[in-house]
Amino acid sequence: MTFQEKDNLFYFCTMIEFVSRVTKNLPKEIILKMTDNDILRELKNAQVNHCLTFEQVSDEWIEKYQIAVGNFDTVSTCKYEVPFETSIGRLYQILITRINDEQNENVSKTIKDFFTSFIVKEIKNFNSNLYYTNPDYIFWSYKEGRLLD
Repeated sequence: MTFQEKDNLFYFCTMIEFVSRVTKNLPKEIILKMTDNDILRELKNAQVNHCLTFEQVSDEWIEKYQIAVGNFDTVSTCKYEVPFETSIGRLYQILITRINDEQNENVSKTIKDFFTSFIVKEIKNFNSNLYYTNPDYIFWSYKEGRLLD
């Protein structure tokens, strides 16, 4: 991936996290509303959308992809300081880039596979320490399909 592609992916992942918090959904609920072409379009649009507020782009995504309010809320139940959306977006970007580099797949497939995997729900448990654990551990846990001992 080029620097620009990684930057676009970082923005996209941050928006997935932002929209999931606003709508109280798991990120997989957001990504499953998007087709492969939607994902590729949003990655391309990231170069322009990063100049807009997260709230504005979030509102556009919620309307465009008809994202309903859910009941998954780890922010209000967090006992500790909640990580910023950008921090989680960066972690997602690091993991997706590594997975995509290894598997050499279409990036939209990698994105869908990642966001629909068990690891994202584990990362979003902000009462655990997974979201700030070494990305290598998270990557290998993802590959194994379970949290490693």
